[in-house]
Amino acid sequence: MAPLHAAPPPPSACCCSPSSSAAPAFLARPHRRRRRRAAVSCSPVPSRKAFLSCPPDHSPGRSLAPPRSSSITPSSTPALVASVEDLYDFICSGPLVDKIGYTKEKVGESIDRWLRCGGQVARLFRLNELQLSEAEKARIYHFYIPVFLWCEDQVNEHRAKYKEGDDIPPLVIGVSAPQGSGKTTLVFALDYLFRAAGRKSTTLSIDDFYLTAKEQSELRDRNPGNALLELRGNAGSHDLQFSVETLEALTKLTKEGMKMKVPRYNKSAFGGRGDRADPSVWPEVEGPLEVILFEGWMLGFKPLPNEVVKAVDPQLEVVNKNLEAYYDAWDRFIESWIVIKIREPNCVFQWRLQAEIAMRADGKPGMSDEEVMDFVSRYLPAYHAYLPTLYKEGPNGSKPEHLLVIDIDGGRNPILGTEVPNLKK
Repeated sequence: MAPLHAAPPPPSACCCSPSSSAAPAFLARPHRRRRRRAAVSCSPVPSRKAFLSCPPDHSPGRSLAPPRSSSITPSSTPALVASVEDLYDFICSGPLVDKIGYTKEKVGESIDRWLRCGGQVARLFRLNELQLSEAEKARIYHFYIPVFLWCEDQVNEHRAKYKEGDDIPPLVIGVSAPQGSGKTTLVFALDYLFRAAGRKSTTLSIDDFYLTAKEQSELRDRNPGNALLELRGNAGSHDLQFSVETLEALTKLTKEGMKMKVPRYNKSAFGGRGDRADPSVWPEVEGPLEVILFEGWMLGFKPLPNEVVKAVDPQLEVVNKNLEAYYDAWDRFIESWIVIKIREPNCVFQWRLQAEIAMRADGKPGMSDEEVMDFVSRYLPAYHAYLPTLYKEGPNGSKPEHLLVIDIDGGRNPILGTEVPNLKK
């Protein structure tokens, strides 16, 4: 049988394990890889190391491309090359297959689609698709491609609700995930795959709606002594009216020739305190848009009773009050949701520390270990307060049929998981 991809790891818990019977007949034929080029160029291109670690990008204007270095190095020994049948078995062993509504038969019927997307992602991250490490293969076929296929199904369902000739607004897909969990790299890959499939898409982060440096200073002055509002991040540090105006304008890009610039935030401005990037560096998007990928660490958070948040941290009381306005500004625009679920909020510190060490090793400005601890500590109270409700009830206004929850481990890889983790202090 013609070789194709790296051999799968030893058998493990599987949500879609092929039976002991013979694999579908189509798997017996050699796979001929297509030479079709993706209809999109991505620059700068993220590195092989960045693929598995996704450190934050401090460049002005925030490119979606992850930086070029990382403290996590992929295995230097590629897995053995194997057949299409082995790859089929590996795909079916993934923890997301069942969640996205795929059976082993459906995987078999769509195997060419999996292979095409796999090749595109491998080339995007400068990987040799015939010599992927186990970690790289899992990241592609157990994570990025299943999520993309689910997103495409959501887009198709959304567009099917309209009649021919109607102006169809783009589907807004929200990606809620803690800092350092890999959401930016996931969104980067999804955006690329949508464009390669011929769908116009754009990306937004809640970071893009932070207050200007001047406004953030004024917020700090109005809340003296509240460390949670001293710097950007928590509810209250965003320009919600600007958010509404931007999202409303993007959802109206339904025709050819319609264009607009989307905002970006410069995290490195003012010594790392940040400021809204100059509009001259904002990217321009053109209609008709089909997808808006909107990501953020606190998307979908719901306000809680005051006694609940005060028990976590008294400083959260004003943050909780600010959060009441966020549904109308953000969540009501989101029809489909991806929630990346972590087991323990303190892993955010480790992920951020790894990223900053990599930044410094690469000769780029990076926070010291003490600065990382101070930075992350301003987010941890919100994680402890709001993540349990997010994981138990879903995002504000979400529907089960339009919600994909992905449990990840400390290595940012999907795992099987159903229980709500204990995130209380």
